[in-house]
Amino acid sequence: MVGIALPTIGRDFHTGLGALQWVVTAYTLTLAAFLLLGGTLGDRFGRKRIFSIGVAWFAVTSMACGLAPNVGFLIATRALQGIGAALLTPGSLAILQASFKPEDRAQAIGAWSGLGGLTTAAGPLVGGYLIAVASWRWVFFINVPIVAVVLFLTARHVPESRDPTTAGALDSTGAALGVIWLTAVTFALIEGPTYGWSSPLISIMVGIAVIGLGSFILVEKRKRYPMLPLSLFRARQFSATNAVTFVVYAALGGALFLLPIELQVVSGYSPLQSGLALLPVTAIMLVFSARSGRLATQLGPRLQMSVGPIVVGLGLALLIRATDGPSYVVYVLPAVLTFGAGLAITVAPLTATAMASVSMEHAGLASAVNNDVARTGSLIAVAVLPALAGITGTSYLHAHQLAGGFRTAVAIAAGACVAGGVLAALAIRNPALPPASLADRECLHCALDAPPVRASTGAP
Repeated sequence: MVGIALPTIGRDFHTGLGALQWVVTAYTLTLAAFLLLGGTLGDRFGRKRIFSIGVAWFAVTSMACGLAPNVGFLIATRALQGIGAALLTPGSLAILQASFKPEDRAQAIGAWSGLGGLTTAAGPLVGGYLIAVASWRWVFFINVPIVAVVLFLTARHVPESRDPTTAGALDSTGAALGVIWLTAVTFALIEGPTYGWSSPLISIMVGIAVIGLGSFILVEKRKRYPMLPLSLFRARQFSATNAVTFVVYAALGGALFLLPIELQVVSGYSPLQSGLALLPVTAIMLVFSARSGRLATQLGPRLQMSVGPIVVGLGLALLIRATDGPSYVVYVLPAVLTFGAGLAITVAPLTATAMASVSMEHAGLASAVNNDVARTGSLIAVAVLPALAGITGTSYLHAHQLAGGFRTAVAIAAGACVAGGVLAALAIRNPALPPASLADRECLHCALDAPPVRASTGAP
């Protein structure tokens, strides 16, 4: 919804593309910086509890975003909103991982992916409608009643789970260093075209980013109880899956940041029409994501994780034609259908593979890492892709300049997705699937902090 509202927000506050980038990246920045901490908190204090706190935090900050008197206040409250998202996001997947037995997890995660795709596609539609009938501020206000329903359903139906092996103090140093280096690199990438890449300020921020990242790695390596155990990345499957995640989600984040702006400024769509443009993705993800997860369980994830990003890349490449005319059916729909099919093929097996690559005790952390990698990829792409494509300052308000830059941007994004598919083909392996033992079939899984209960066989 925020993406659809960006042109309206820019006109309302009389601001350039840099400020609009910060409206998006301030949220993504804190989301990426605190996701690992959110996953750790959930594993330690209860995933349901931290999820609920994050949802409530998200509601409060959404209201603050909607009341923003200027773009600076909006950026600040978006950053706070990202912290709430960092608390709730890893908990959602970890709760699924803890609540379903192994053979059902991929299908459950597929349903999670499908519903996530539903909201991703429905968000622009709802946002466009709210902007048309009310104001861009309602894209934030609408979160409040949704949160009320979520909190009620969570309290009533979601079981509590945690990692009973967690110990030691929270890694606040690692969390702080993560915020520092991500903020510095984001500032440098967004403001570099404005201040000049050789300016002292940008050079200082690049230096802070390098030092911050190096310090983060050093601290996490030496801590007894780190926020991010680097040992996780010794598992080839986990590292490879997250590498593919980074590449694919960077391409998606950069392209989808620019698409609503292009549709409104170049093709003349209203906010509502630009929201409707991605509606087919809703149906595709909702219908096929769970099936995709089930198929990956049967065949292994390698094929889908290799083919899916290439199909997504083809869809992004077809978006080059979106600047050729206003006809949705001719210039946009083929790209959207292809793009949606690629996402349905990719998302469920990619997420399930990341979660399955680590032990059950680290479910929250694995979810947080995979989400963090995706958000960081998107964060960097939103910061750097417009500059690479020549879209800077107020050029986004001029149709001819934006059209040329948009074509370049989606071509770059398409190439990145294809590279992600090739990477998956080279690095992902299908895990061996031994036949289930009698003990496995008799084991009833639950999300409580206790050993699984075995089904009664009538034996004493």
